[in-house]
Amino acid sequence: MDILHLYLCIICLLPDYINALWTYNAKKSRPHIIIIMADDLGWNDVSFHGSQEILTPQIDRLAREGVILNNYYVTPMCSPSRAALMTGKYPIHTGMQHNVLYAAQPYGLGLEEKLLPQYLKEAGYRNHAIGKWHLGFFHKNYTPTYRGFDTHFGHWTGHIDYFNHTAFEFGELGHDLHDGLNPTRNRSGHYITDIYTKKAEKVIFNHNTSEPMFLYLSHQAVHAGNADDPLQTTERYFARYPNIQNRDRRIFAGMVGALDESVGRVYAALKERKMLDNSIIIFTTDNGGATAGYDRNKASNWPLRGGKDTLFEGGVRATAFLWSPLLLQIPRVSTQMMHITDWLPTLLYAAGIHKYIPGIDGFNMWPTLSHNFPSPRSEILLNIDRQRGLYGLRVRNYKLIKGSTFAGLWDRWYGSKGTFDADTDNDVKIHSARIICQPPTDPSVTQSCRPSSGPCLFDLDEDPCEYRNIAAEQPAVLQRMMKRLAEYNETVVRPRNRPMDQQARPRFHGGVWTTWRE
Repeated sequence: MDILHLYLCIICLLPDYINALWTYNAKKSRPHIIIIMADDLGWNDVSFHGSQEILTPQIDRLAREGVILNNYYVTPMCSPSRAALMTGKYPIHTGMQHNVLYAAQPYGLGLEEKLLPQYLKEAGYRNHAIGKWHLGFFHKNYTPTYRGFDTHFGHWTGHIDYFNHTAFEFGELGHDLHDGLNPTRNRSGHYITDIYTKKAEKVIFNHNTSEPMFLYLSHQAVHAGNADDPLQTTERYFARYPNIQNRDRRIFAGMVGALDESVGRVYAALKERKMLDNSIIIFTTDNGGATAGYDRNKASNWPLRGGKDTLFEGGVRATAFLWSPLLLQIPRVSTQMMHITDWLPTLLYAAGIHKYIPGIDGFNMWPTLSHNFPSPRSEILLNIDRQRGLYGLRVRNYKLIKGSTFAGLWDRWYGSKGTFDADTDNDVKIHSARIICQPPTDPSVTQSCRPSSGPCLFDLDEDPCEYRNIAAEQPAVLQRMMKRLAEYNETVVRPRNRPMDQQARPRFHGGVWTTWRE
């Protein structure tokens, strides 16, 4: 064999060798995986995106040391995003695409779906879920400890009161804080963000570090509580933001402050247990911020358009980062396209679980995240909800939206700007994570998109804040996008949603939201 052929053979075998080496190392010491999910956190509610109004030093520290995900998408609402995270599938392929799961509805994420913790359990992981579930509990088989988690401490519904841990749904108030299947009432009066943080610390301190750990910390923060008292914080967190004049926004900032402290405490616990060197920490929100009074909340997605429950960027472009010493090209701001469905195949690969999983929509993003390689993605289905007439698709730099929620009430630009003066910004990395848009001087330009009347098309490279609808200027692009959307529409499965069940009412179960169809 001559030198040239030998060289070519080495080049051909190099990817397999690297893959085998990674597999060996991962099997030898599989990484600990920590997913911290915020709820309804806005783009402009963290300071690494440029906000000087709400400072988030703990979140910022990990973000600036890792990979800030600036082109990362989720779905516009809670349950669909959580289903996508757990399955690696678009909600249209699991029946979770329509609205959210309400407490009295007898359905959940299908039992035929294999979830992320179930894959990890097969590889020897100890799996712990803390916080919000929101994927079904009418029957015990739909609850976390029957879906791959060894333990779960948290709430099953979409939201609870931060102090008394009750959920008001279906016209009825019920207790919703569970340890496994058992309701727990002995923490009433304690702030739920702190409770979940302490539980996470306990899990970490009690963990046998010779085994890999998966910790899913799914916070209530910063989702609104019950309608009678939606914004809740403690005096300690409220006092941190004397600069904010609007009282509701200041309370909301306190909620973010508790979340920020939680991130720092989880990091500190991992460090104390000497687990950090072999850990992967993901921070993500489930959808954009609930702004301008949605759920009576006070998030800000500025300068992005829209918010929670819309397909505009403010609803689906998510605040997120990845931190890990296992990443090779860090720190940086990633502009590679990524979707929440990508976490399942990405984390399985990072854990040394290299198997083909048919039917998923996610991509293995580990080479992209670790090595700064190009994204394998060229498109993201934002959602299809036929019942509400909502359609959204991104292909490369173009984005298509059809349909609107609440007659377009949250389709514009809202929320506190609260951004710093660029002249005072000495941190180039954090500065590069900002999105800066120049609103058009002609107000008619911003009124050209009315997705309830017709499709809107945007070039996000040129217009990330979605001011200018170019559907009329780019008919060929619009036609291609509509055709691709129609192809996705052919793959939609029937939504799993079911009517409310009277038997779910807490009055029949000792005042508790619990499993009721055994």
